[in-house]
Amino acid sequence: MSSVTIKTPAEQHGMRVAGRLAGEVLGYITPFVKAGITTAELDRLCHEYIVGVQQAVPAPLGYGGDGYGRPPFPKSICTSVNHVVCHGIPGDKTLKDGDIVNVDVTVIKDGWHGDTSMTFFIGAPSVLGKRLVETTRRAMLLGIGMVKPGVRLGDIGHAIQKLVEGEGFSVVREYCGHGIGREFHEDPQVLHYGEPNTGIKLETGMCFTIEPMVNAGKRTVKLLPDGWTVVTKDHTLSAQWEHTVLVTATGHEVLTKRADEVL
Repeated sequence: MSSVTIKTPAEQHGMRVAGRLAGEVLGYITPFVKAGITTAELDRLCHEYIVGVQQAVPAPLGYGGDGYGRPPFPKSICTSVNHVVCHGIPGDKTLKDGDIVNVDVTVIKDGWHGDTSMTFFIGAPSVLGKRLVETTRRAMLLGIGMVKPGVRLGDIGHAIQKLVEGEGFSVVREYCGHGIGREFHEDPQVLHYGEPNTGIKLETGMCFTIEPMVNAGKRTVKLLPDGWTVVTKDHTLSAQWEHTVLVTATGHEVLTKRADEVL
């Protein structure tokens, strides 16, 4: 598939820098993600950290706008609370005990993108919320663990789907992982469901995200009138985790791994 870019060693270095910065943003914001803060305040803090401290660019801000009535994304991060699947727009929503919230960060440094997200518990989670969030992270890690040259993307998607559905949850199909580099979204599409022995074969130098979105109820979603926010159709909880991964000669490297994170 010629449209999938293979990163040279020099380009991989650029991706490592951007990935490390994206992970550092999540590390920075973690102490602030608690009851009583608004998602707009989380956005402000992340924006100031990315621009002021990292001397980088928040990729979501001004992204998109497709000429069909959807405006460019208005904020610097995505905050998806409870039944919001992805692309939640930070605003006056105040986080409260029992919520779950995904914070999705993409940083551009020297033209390269690093993309990562994690789902936080606010206070004590419900039993269902805890199991959903932990299952989603396990699904991401399962997919990442399979990455090496010669593996097909369909095998990774199938393994994630099998794990998720085995826990009684469902995988969102309308949104998926993606190639990443100088562009925010490149080929290939990385589906979190699929059939074994299908899809492209991974090659050394490919770079993409694995970011399963998992619903506690049915997999169906809907897009809100703002043109960005995606929610579960049945209003059940949704969780997501994401890392940017590089295919190496011997396996993989997680470019957005946080300093304190155990994979």
